[in-house]
Order: sequence, then structure tokens, then C-alpha cells
Amino acid sequence: MSRAGWVADSILKAIDDGRLQTGARVASIREAARQFGVSKNTIIDAYDRLTAMGYLEAKRGSGFFVSRPQAHKALEKPEHVSEAVDTVSLLREQLEGRFSVRAGDGRVPSSWTAGLELARRLRQRGGIHTDEIEVEYGQPQGYPPLRELIAQTLVERSVHVSASQLLMTFGANHALDLIIRHFVGPGDAVLVESPGYYPLFGKLRLARAQLVGVTRHDDGPDLDQLEAHIRQYRPRLFFLQPNAHNPTGTSMSLNKMHRLVNIANRHGVILVEDDIFADILPRATPRLAALDGLERVIYLGSFSKTMSTGLRCGFIAGSESLIKVLTDIKMLTVVNSSALTEMLVHDLMLRGRYRRHLKQLRERIGKASALAMQELSGVGLSDIQGPDGGLYLWAKLPPGMDAVSLAKHASQHGIFIAPGALFALEANDDCNRAMRVNIAHAADHRLLSFLSRECLQTGNGH
Repeated sequence: MSRAGWVADSILKAIDDGRLQTGARVASIREAARQFGVSKNTIIDAYDRLTAMGYLEAKRGSGFFVSRPQAHKALEKPEHVSEAVDTVSLLREQLEGRFSVRAGDGRVPSSWTAGLELARRLRQRGGIHTDEIEVEYGQPQGYPPLRELIAQTLVERSVHVSASQLLMTFGANHALDLIIRHFVGPGDAVLVESPGYYPLFGKLRLARAQLVGVTRHDDGPDLDQLEAHIRQYRPRLFFLQPNAHNPTGTSMSLNKMHRLVNIANRHGVILVEDDIFADILPRATPRLAALDGLERVIYLGSFSKTMSTGLRCGFIAGSESLIKVLTDIKMLTVVNSSALTEMLVHDLMLRGRYRRHLKQLRERIGKASALAMQELSGVGLSDIQGPDGGLYLWAKLPPGMDAVSLAKHASQHGIFIAPGALFALEANDDCNRAMRVNIAHAADHRLLSFLSRECLQTGNGH
């Protein structure tokens, strides 16, 4: 457990035991650092965790106060969510991290960046206290120098935008939320890929949208099915991840991209292109936004997957009129994104540190991908898609095996598996037998031994 986690747990125990009552003021950051024998940054981290969890409340100029009693009881994990077999539990597992083998995870492991120059830079900047620098809200559209730099970077992807066509967000999930808030109302039909990005499904369901799945193949979505759905449901939006697709790891062909843009123009459908792995993909990788010129495409990017999962920083690229509307929604919902985070990202990009980090990350991903394919094939998984430059493999289990049942069994051995059914709108044999595998964890001997035993037992009819 980290020091911040230890401090947070200690305070939670005091709340649970009744030593800290609702409304009580906890020690100041300086006092707590002295009491626990840790740095002020550690206390800030612990207090931020407790505030986010709802157990502390920050009152400007007065400090932090207890806002909820009996913390531990609220944090107990019920047995019925002991494995990741539904949308909420999969997301919760990635955030809480209870399993020791994380084959179903969606993130780059922190150990992959812990020793890089980028990580040292982050720790160095993280040591700056907010009371030592001038802290302002900044511009709602985002830190202008960073938007200028992103616009220059997008030119390398043949996506030509100005800084005024960019809106900074708290990562790609925040970008999706803003777009849904603007375009989607209760009952509206919305097209999504299936299998596809499961948190997007949850956001659309919260908006009471009618989700319509378009089957994702190894070269992109089924465009014949797409046109049939457009004629039947008259949707306004199609959300998709053409490159390094989550969860299948596949990328869309250039031919299909051209055809998709023509379909979107013909039927008046807006394409929301999620390109969060763009920074680690080859420069010549085609993009819908490049083919369309942001006429019917809204383009999303993020630094959270490739720079650090702790840096929630992403962006939306679109027409100036759309960006103005989304900026207003952003102000109404979160006021502003983090100017400090955006300044840090800008600094890392401007000084070339991020570029050097990406070079190291690409090399690591390439080696892990080759090893993952080799090792998984060696334990009986012969039908594997991806990864086309990203983090994910889409591995099919042998006939007779079910990924949800496998995930339940794996959880008893401390192994986290993300079954394919979680990523599909409708149950089908292909998804029921599939699982998303993060290449960073695919060669773990515990996972391989478990899969080998399970595949062998199935092959023997057990």
C-alpha cells in the first residue's frame, strides 16, 4: 500500500471508530504531515482521495471536514461483485485493483513509465505546492499554448485545425460525455460498434439513448449493416474507434474509411472518431478526420493512455461552432479542465520529453505484443486478433469454453479476465468465447498456467 493509501485508511478507521465525527475538522496538511511522518504531498493525496470518496469535504479557508460516518462499512466489497462480469464491476476493478494478474486491464501499467525520464519529470513537477504558484481557472477552452501545439501535432496526421477548433477535456471519457450531452436526448438512436467501448455504452444508457450495435470485424465495422441500421433507425451519431480498437486491437482499412465517410455524407450521420492511441501509432496511419476534413467527423484524442493514466488530459477537434457549444457545456458541468495539468503536458511536449517517452513506449509495446502472441498461442489460443499498435488482443477461447465462466473461475486464483460479452450489445458465440487481453500482462506465467489447464480440461471433455 502507498503512504497516501495508508494515511487515508488510518483516517477512515478513525471515522469508522467514531473518533472523528461528522462535521469534525481534520488536521491541517502541515499538522497531518507531522503526525504521520510523511510529506505534505502525501497528505494532499490522501485528503484528495477521501474527498473524492465523499468522506471529507474541503471548505475554502477553513480546511477539511468529515462529511460521512462509518467509512469502512461503505467500502466493504460485497461477494456479488467479486469478479469482473458486468460493466460496472469491470470499471471498478480497473480503478480499485484487487487482482494480482491484470490480463483484462485497459491501461498501460505504471511500471512501464516508472523508470522513464517522463516519470521523473512528473514527480519533479508534482512536488510544486499549489500555494507556491499562481493558480487560476484559465481559459475554459483550455491552455492556449497546448492547443496551439496539439494543432501542430495533428498536421502530422493530416488533420488540419486551428487552436480555436480544439477543446481541452479531462481525457477522452469527458470528451464523450460532452458530445453526448449536446447531441443525445432520451429515445434517440445512436450507433456504436459491437464489440466496442463499454463505458461509452454506460454513458449513452444514462442519457436514455437507444443503442444500435454495428458489428466490428477485423478490418472495421460492417458497413452494409451500418447502412441498413441508418435507414431503419435514422441515427444522428456513430461512435467508433477506427485504429487500435478497444477491445479487439484491430484497425480499420483505408478502403472502409473512404466508404464510411461517403455513407456518413450521404445520410447526414456525424462520426465521432476516438483516436486515443494515435501518439504510438505509425505517422502514416489513416484517419477519418483527415479524409473528411472535420466536416462530418468529430475527432477525439487523449494523453491519458500514453503519457500517464493519472494525467486526465484529452481534447476534442471539430468545427469552431461545435467547439463553442461544447465549451459552454463544459463550463456548465465542470467549469474548466485543469490548467496545471495542461501546462505540464505542454512542457513535456515542448521540451521533447514526451516524444522520447513515446519512442520507448512503442518499443516496449512492440516487444510485448510479439511475446503475447507467442505465449498465448502456446497455451491453446489459436484465434487471436490484434494488436495493431495498441494495447489489446482479442483472443478466442476453444469451442466449448465460455469467457464469463472463465473469468469467474480466474478471479478465485487472483486473475482478472475481461470477457468479451462485456463489450457486446447482444450476446453471440463469438463474443461469449472471446476475452480482451492487455499485452502488458499476457505473458504472466500465472495467467498462462491457468489458461493452459483450462484449455486442456476442455479438450479432454471435462
